[in-house]
Amino acid sequence: MSRVPPLTRVPLNDPKQTGGMFLRRRPGTAPVRFHTPPGQATPTRRALDEVLAVGILSVECALGISLWGPQPLAWLWIGSYVEYYSGWVELGLLSAFLGMLASMLVSIAVLKRIDYAWRLVRRAAGHDQQDGALEWIFVVSLTIAVTGYLFWFMVFGGPGPVLTP
Repeated sequence: MSRVPPLTRVPLNDPKQTGGMFLRRRPGTAPVRFHTPPGQATPTRRALDEVLAVGILSVECALGISLWGPQPLAWLWIGSYVEYYSGWVELGLLSAFLGMLASMLVSIAVLKRIDYAWRLVRRAAGHDQQDGALEWIFVVSLTIAVTGYLFWFMVFGGPGPVLTP
């Protein structure tokens, strides 16, 4: 009987290791590896970094919440002016839609950079921060926006006499 030689190299088939459905890792898909946590800074420096991290997080939250309310409303307002001055409803709708899309994409790109800065400042403050807060900000801001809209719809602008006795 012949013996099968042991595999000298096992292929990487784990999707986490290959970045998806490929056998080799695609460029730019390597997992993020943080260095060891920074050395101990002075307590004053750590407190300053904590305050800076809270400030960065509050800016990130404000921009995340603006994605669901103020930005779309501002573009609808601008689109109404475009429609009024041009006389074309289609041009007003197109400008509002493209403006919303562009401002939201730019806001998401800025949010990603702000989240990275927040992680760096948190690590400088002595925390082993490896994940950002961007996902939680999206979930919480969406929950606030949907709850606010449902409240407005049911109380002020909604079905009207259908729910009243």
